[in-house]
Amino acid sequence: MTDHLETKFIHSAGVDKTTGAVNVPIYLSSTFHQESFEKFGPFDYSRSGNPTRLTLEETIAKLEGGTRGFAFASGMAAISSAFMLLSSGDHVLISEDVYGGTYRFITEVLNKFGIDYTFVNMTDLGEMAEAIQPNTKVVYIETPSNPTMNITDIEIAAKLAKANDCLTFVDNTFMTPLYQNPLELGADIVLHSATKFLSGHSDIVAGLAVTKDEELGNRLAFIQNSFGAVLGAQDSYLLIQGIKTLGTRLKQSSESAQAISEYLHKHSLVEEVYYPGFTFHPGHPIHVRQAKGFGAVLSFRLLSKEAAKIFTENLRIPVFAVSLGAVESILSYPATMSHAAMPKEEREKRGITDGLLRLSVGLEHLDDLLADIKQALHKVRQETGELDFLNQR
Repeated sequence: MTDHLETKFIHSAGVDKTTGAVNVPIYLSSTFHQESFEKFGPFDYSRSGNPTRLTLEETIAKLEGGTRGFAFASGMAAISSAFMLLSSGDHVLISEDVYGGTYRFITEVLNKFGIDYTFVNMTDLGEMAEAIQPNTKVVYIETPSNPTMNITDIEIAAKLAKANDCLTFVDNTFMTPLYQNPLELGADIVLHSATKFLSGHSDIVAGLAVTKDEELGNRLAFIQNSFGAVLGAQDSYLLIQGIKTLGTRLKQSSESAQAISEYLHKHSLVEEVYYPGFTFHPGHPIHVRQAKGFGAVLSFRLLSKEAAKIFTENLRIPVFAVSLGAVESILSYPATMSHAAMPKEEREKRGITDGLLRLSVGLEHLDDLLADIKQALHKVRQETGELDFLNQR
C-alpha cells in the first residue's frame, strides 16, 4: 500500500530508533568519537555528515523520488553546488526569467570558471533546441518561473536535454514535492530553496537538492563535502518539522491565491495578473499535465512604480519583504528585491516592470486578505488620480 504525500510528509523522517521519540534528535556535535583505530563509524565530522541532517536528506529524497538528498546552508548554496558539477569549457542553458540570485551566480560567478551560458525562453522548446551547443552540459529550468510564472514543459525539455547528453536541473521551490515531481518527468537534479514553502515559517535559511541516480549523487556528495556549505543540525530539525505541515499549509494558501488572482484580474487598476491557475494562462495546459496544483505565489502589474508604492504602503496584513512561502503573506517588489541583481533592461525584457508586485499568499483568512487588497487599491485610485486601466485602453 502506498501512502499519499501528505502522510509521507509527516512520517518520512520516522521515529528515533533508540528511544522511540517521535521527533528526530538534534545532534549538536561537530565531531564524533571513533571506536576503532582502523575503521571509522558512519559519522566523523558534521561537515561530512550529521545524523539530524541525514534524516532530512533521506526524507527529501523519498519525497522527490530520488536516490540521494542533500541539505545546504541556503537555496543558492544548493544551486551553486549543483553547477560545480560542470567543468571549464562547458555551456549551460538557463530559463530566461530565472530568480535574480541564480542570474547573478550565472553571470558574475560561474563565468569566472570558464563556463559559458545562454538564457533562453523555455516556453519555446524550438528556441531551446536551437540554443543547445556541442559543449552544452546542463539545461536549467525554473517552472513556474519567478516572478512572471511562465511554464516550461519539463518532460519534453528533459528528453531534449538527454538526446544531447545534457543534465536537466529543475528549481522546484514554488511547487514543492506536493504539487510537482521533476525527477519523475525526466530531470536529473531537483533543487529547492527550502527557506520557502518546505520550511514555511520564515525562521531558517536552507537549500535542498535531490539526484535521480546514485552516480550523480556521489558526485554531488563530493562537491557538498568539499565546499562545506551544509545545513546545521538545528536548522535541519526545524526544516523536518516544517515539512510535516506542508500539505495543509500549501493547499490552503493555494486556494486563497487562486481567489486573490481572480479578484485582481477583474480589478480595473490591475494591468495583468500572472498565475498558472488561470485557464487562459499560456502555460496552463502544460502545468496541469505536469503538476497537481497551482501554488500560492502570484504576480500582478499595476500602472506605475508610484501605484506599486502606494499599494504597498497602504497594505495592512502582508509583510513587505523578500522571500516567500511562509505562513504569513509576503508582498515583494521584484525590481529591488528578488531581481535587484538583474540590470533594468534585462528585467524589463522579462516583464519585470516597475509596476510589478509579487504576492506569496499565507494562511490568513481569505476574506481579510481580500478586504485589505481592496482598500489598498482604493488608496491607489485616490492618490494617483489616474483613470482606471480599463478606461485607459
